[in-house]
Amino acid sequence: MSEPIRGPTRRHVLSGTAAVLALAGCQSGGETAAPVTIEDGDNCDQCGMVISEYPGPVGETYYRDNTPTGHDEPARFCSTTCTYRHRFAKEREGWTTVATFLTDYSAVDYEVRTDGGATVLTHHLDGSAFAETVGLTVVANSDIQGSMGTAIVPFSDSADAESFAAEYGGQSLPAEDIERELISSG
Repeated sequence: MSEPIRGPTRRHVLSGTAAVLALAGCQSGGETAAPVTIEDGDNCDQCGMVISEYPGPVGETYYRDNTPTGHDEPARFCSTTCTYRHRFAKEREGWTTVATFLTDYSAVDYEVRTDGGATVLTHHLDGSAFAETVGLTVVANSDIQGSMGTAIVPFSDSADAESFAAEYGGQSLPAEDIERELISSG
């Protein structure tokens, strides 16, 4: 008897969509921005830590008419927390954000594990693992730790975020609704 034919899973469709969006780029005010792969040895533009050495979600931000010190765009970050801290600080200095990308845990196969007594998520550094914050739902204040304390975990599927919050605690909210107070409390 032959195996039944199975279509692509939701995760395969989302991964393919993320890859197409990454190739097509993100249009914002006539400017094009697309996530890039974070390489081994890349440092966080907020805190200086080596991004690939830490677990959990990571991020990237493009700014209009401004670039990070020491490398081409985008600015790269070891955590969602550093991503937003940098973005808020630069916006206070008058920089304009073109696009911010975060790891999309709806589009990757991830593992939750214990590391040194903390519950952590695997990191995903390939450009195809990112999605723009517009449309993402994040889980804040969960039991998951990242490189900068409690991780803020992004999902493109709000049902995935709700399921994650039910299992690991925390609350879900739109990524674009994150405010300075949430970042400073983490």
